[in-house]
Amino acid sequence: MSLFKDILSKLGIGHDDTQPTTTTTTPTPPGSAAPVSVDGGVPPMTGTTTPRTDTTVDVGAKLDGLANEHAEKLNWRTSVVDLLKLLGIDSSLEHRKELAAELNCPADKLNDSAEMNMWLHKAVLQKISANGGTVPSELL
Repeated sequence: MSLFKDILSKLGIGHDDTQPTTTTTTPTPPGSAAPVSVDGGVPPMTGTTTPRTDTTVDVGAKLDGLANEHAEKLNWRTSVVDLLKLLGIDSSLEHRKELAAELNCPADKLNDSAEMNMWLHKAVLQKISANGGTVPSELL
C-alpha cells in the first residue's frame, strides 16, 4: 500500500472493503440452476461491487477529535509530523521523505527538512481534499 493511501485509509477515505455498494444483479430465477462457468471454475458474475465513495469525511473535525483525545499536544494544522502522529503513522524523516517522493516533492525541497515538511503538509492536505476529504479551506 502506498504511504498516501495509508493516510486516506486511516481517515476513512476512499476504498472501503467493509462497506461495498453493489450494482444491479441478475437474480437466478426460482427452479433454475445457478450460473456455471464453462471451464468449471468461478461462475460468471451477475453484478459488480464497487468501493463506497458516497460519504465525505470532515477531516478537520476528525483530526481535531483525535488531537483532543491524544496524550501529547499535537497541532496537525501546521505540522505534517503531528498529522502523521495523530493517524498512528511513522513520522520519521525517512518516512516523510518517502511520502514526499511519492507525492512528487521538488528535489530542491528534499534537501531541507523544514522546507520539505512545509511542502509536504500542504501537499498531503490538498491530496486528501482531492480524494474526497473535507479540509478546512484556510489550510489549502
